[in-house]
Amino acid sequence: MNISHLTVFVLYFSLECICQSDIYSLSYIYTALSKTVELPGIHEFTAMGLMNNQQIDYYDSVSKKTIPKQDWMREKLPADYWEKGTQSRKSKEQWFKVNVNILMDRMRHNNTDVHVLQWKVGCEIDQQSDGTLKFMKGADQYSYDGDDFLAFDDVTMQWVAPVVQAQMTKRKWDGVQILNTYTKGYLEKECVDWLSKFMEYEDKEFSRADSPPKVYAFAKKAKTAGHVRLTCMATGFYPRDVLMHIKKNGVPLTKHDGVQSTGVLPNDDDTYQIRMSVQIPEADKETYECYVGHGTLKEPIVVKWDGECCDCSSFGAVVIGAVITVVVLILVLVVLFVLHRRGTIVIPGLRTRANGNGAAVMVRKGNSKVDR
Repeated sequence: MNISHLTVFVLYFSLECICQSDIYSLSYIYTALSKTVELPGIHEFTAMGLMNNQQIDYYDSVSKKTIPKQDWMREKLPADYWEKGTQSRKSKEQWFKVNVNILMDRMRHNNTDVHVLQWKVGCEIDQQSDGTLKFMKGADQYSYDGDDFLAFDDVTMQWVAPVVQAQMTKRKWDGVQILNTYTKGYLEKECVDWLSKFMEYEDKEFSRADSPPKVYAFAKKAKTAGHVRLTCMATGFYPRDVLMHIKKNGVPLTKHDGVQSTGVLPNDDDTYQIRMSVQIPEADKETYECYVGHGTLKEPIVVKWDGECCDCSSFGAVVIGAVITVVVLILVLVVLFVLHRRGTIVIPGLRTRANGNGAAVMVRKGNSKVDR
């Protein structure tokens, strides 16, 4: 995997426009690289906890310390929680260092490129109307260079190997049934218990004023010639429940029309954002609108696209500028040449001498041959 294609997926995006607030999740993501890369913020090993796709703690191979990323985590959890967390992640860092090399050998990869081993483990629950929590699903899955490698099926209590190279690990892990029993217990019980505790801490310690979305509509040049990618963005809203549509002549477009969405993502200030986009012909003169509904709004926000493309004319401007520059340069060179022939100026690297008639001729520096 080339560094330019190195992408560490921390959040798993959804194409759904409506996010249900009674679904909660807790997950931990561990990412190991086969070697260090000289990129800011990218470390050989990182680990982080996510609650409802918001980062709650973090560890990397440089700081070698698990730190809280939410105030309520810092205030409610004792010092030994973070000390134990640090030791646990130091151990996992060593485990990953060994196993990423094992996988490289198994995949017949060398250390020329950067390779990535990632582990995601966690659970998802549904809070019932009476306040009780219902386990929905668990995830314990490994990927190598962005492709699925191994995943635990908590129904059959067996590991699933989608690639041949994972079969050896599957057989080995399935052979220790007590570990599979423990994995199922963690996903369905221990993970849910921790999530429940974190939800309680957050409810008591964390509150934020509701914030309405800011909505923008813009278009940029698409990869397909003659097309633009129209994007609707809503950002700065809280809570996270939101409804967004891209409308063409008042009719919502769907995935069948090519609509893509990032899903709802967290901002750094504990608000949220969402983007939806669709590719359309550059010459399309239909009416396109961004429609956003949110609990803070009495009426939905509708922003009409102005039909402009941010960067569609940039290439033409560059070409025109380049042509003008070349023309000016040629004119300057012609003038200099004429003045030099007349003996008005001397060009460095060239010298003149007089022939029998007193006319100046150019002589190549370091060469006796005269150019007439």
